[in-house]
Amino acid sequence: MPSPTPNRDEPPRRQPLDACQQPLDAYQQQPETYLENGLLVFTAAHHLKRGSCCGSGCRHCPYEPRHVEGSRKVG
Repeated sequence: MPSPTPNRDEPPRRQPLDACQQPLDAYQQQPETYLENGLLVFTAAHHLKRGSCCGSGCRHCPYEPRHVEGSRKVG
């Protein structure tokens, strides 16, 4: 039996996101930086885009263990 052809009028179906991807998508909608008392503060969205911990003790570090350079596990 041939596979059904998709209806061109229907939007493509999205695959459900796994549990790890959902929080990351939420961060992508946040700003990457903000100003506080004249200082530039990096948000978790910025750090996640960077891909790993820089080890500088950032306030919004999303990685575990926190503030350990090279950490990649999102906590």
